[in-house]
Amino acid sequence: MPRAGYQFETSPRKLEPDVRKRKQKKNTKIKVVKELPKKDVVMSKEQKKTRKNATICVIGIFIILLTISYRNSQINEKFNEVQNLKRELSTVEKENEQLKVGIENSLNLNNIEKIAKEKLGMQKLTTNQTIYITLPKKDYVESASEEVIMEKDKSWFEEILDKVLGK
Repeated sequence: MPRAGYQFETSPRKLEPDVRKRKQKKNTKIKVVKELPKKDVVMSKEQKKTRKNATICVIGIFIILLTISYRNSQINEKFNEVQNLKRELSTVEKENEQLKVGIENSLNLNNIEKIAKEKLGMQKLTTNQTIYITLPKKDYVESASEEVIMEKDKSWFEEILDKVLGK
């Protein structure tokens, strides 16, 4: 005979529901908690102070984040401006180097001679066009016939004395 508390199977035994508990659940009414209007809710001074501090902290954090993002946008604008100026500088430097090379090429004697022959119709000097001039060996520098008197600079006090004394 099987014992009342012992079960031979591996699956747990099923409990029969208690009929009394069911009847109690059906008879009880669900109570709805009515929320009080906010006017009737009274907050203590501590609760108001903590709520005020929390809102101030949130507003402060928002302002700090706003200023950080504004500064980052300003930094980005200046960075872009600097990059544009660097690009412009590099193009101007390249153009300057090209102009220097052009000037050096135009100053080349071979180029000058070529342009003089082609555009101006000039020719090289021949020996028939050379004229020699003889100059007399006389010296054209004249010696000074007058004597140069060097006056020493006088101070303003010495000049007044000379005028007063009649020199």
